Amino acid sequence: MPDLRRATAVDAPSMHRIAQDAYAPYVERMGGLRPRPMDEDYAASVAADEAWVADEDGSVVGFVVLVDDGDRMLLSNVAVLPSHHGLGVGRALLTLAEERARARGFARIHLYTHVTMVENQRLYERIGYAETHRTDEAGFARVFYEKTLTAG
Repeated sequence: MPDLRRATAVDAPSMHRIAQDAYAPYVERMGGLRPRPMDEDYAASVAADEAWVADEDGSVVGFVVLVDDGDRMLLSNVAVLPSHHGLGVGRALLTLAEERARARGFARIHLYTHVTMVENQRLYERIGYAETHRTDEAGFARVFYEKTLTAG
């Protein structure tokens, strides 16, 4: 299992590359729209938000970006290289996100995903996230989830 560590500015290009690879399969499903994470400024995310990477022998294979969002933590983005899907990297990053939210004093964590990303929706529901609503924002059909965090 890769080591999880805080992202630094040096990691931003790797995060961008991972987002390209991880989200590329969804472009066709989304009718040619590019998922927002593909165009994210990861240097800015590392500087302004709480970003973590999964590091395997000096190579970044996944990441998560967390944002303070009022009374809860926003899990803004989680992505793993396709070559590392199914190996527990994404699950480790999601667990870390919940641990970090609790450590920061949040009782809830929330996220959203595109309606066509059904694999992600199944995973979120399996690990305790509940769908709260759906909206269409700037042409993106989004599904919103929230999880109430238990202590410790």
